[in-house]
Formats: sequence, structure tokens, C-alpha cells
Amino acid sequence: MASSPGGSRRPESGITGFTASPRFTQSLQQIVVDLVELHLQGKQAHWNVVGHNFRDLHLQLDQIVDDARESADTIAERMRALATCPDGRSDTVSATTTLPGFPEGEVSVTNVVDLVTTRLRATVDTLRTHHDRIDNEDPSTADLLHVIIDSLEKHAWMVSAENQTA
Repeated sequence: MASSPGGSRRPESGITGFTASPRFTQSLQQIVVDLVELHLQGKQAHWNVVGHNFRDLHLQLDQIVDDARESADTIAERMRALATCPDGRSDTVSATTTLPGFPEGEVSVTNVVDLVTTRLRATVDTLRTHHDRIDNEDPSTADLLHVIIDSLEKHAWMVSAENQTA
């Protein structure tokens, strides 16, 4: 067997991919579900927000929806890269999300700000709850979570500022 400058060659039969534990997979699945639910609730809010400063919040909600959808896709694709299967079916999302439900019908700007801020924080809580376990098993996946946490916390700050006074 020829040797390379950095060491000896490994046989092909000894090369395997990372195998995620069931708990790791369950953690990522919960994150995907909550991100999908955040996306759906953000769209519900986007369609039904009414009141003063409607347009600005309407547009801001689209940014949140896009980021939640892209984040769910990032984590779901990471799961596939690690040979696990994400489940984003509506029945699964509805049955397993940890986010509180969103009210039906028109909702005032003030209430949407509070409702969306709470859901952003709840989603971040899901990410933070599972972060350390994921980091211990696969730091590369934890790096993805860092980016999502940063994004969602920024959205929570920006949305919540709408109802604050100096």
C-alpha cells in the first residue's frame, strides 16, 4: 500500500459517515417542526394584521417568514446529509409543535407584535434547549443553530420594539 505524505491510506471499507443518535435526530426534528410552525404562524399574522402601522409590520412579517422557512430547510437538509429523515407534514407539525396556537381572524398590530415576539422567543427556546446536546454530538450542526438563533433573536428584538416606548 502506497503511503501519502500525511499518513497511510485508509481502505474504502473503513470509511463511514456520521451516524446521528436517535436523540440527536429527535432534537433536529423538533427544531424543524417549530421552524415550520413559526413560518406558518408568521404567514397567518401577515395576512390578518390590521391597524396603525400595518404596512411596516406586514412587510417585516414576510422577512420573518422567509427566514423561518429557510432555516427549516437548512436543518431539514442537514438531517438528510446525516442520513435521517425530517418530517414536515402538516399533521406532524400540528401534532408536535411546541409553539402556542395563533388566533383566528383579524388581529391588531399591537397584538400581532406581542404574539409574534412570543413565538420567535419560543422557537429560540427550542433551539437553545437542544443546542448543547447537538453540539456535543456534532459541532457542525450546532454552528447552523447559532446562525438561526442570532437571526430569530434579532427579529424578536425588532418586532418587540414596535410596542415599546422610550
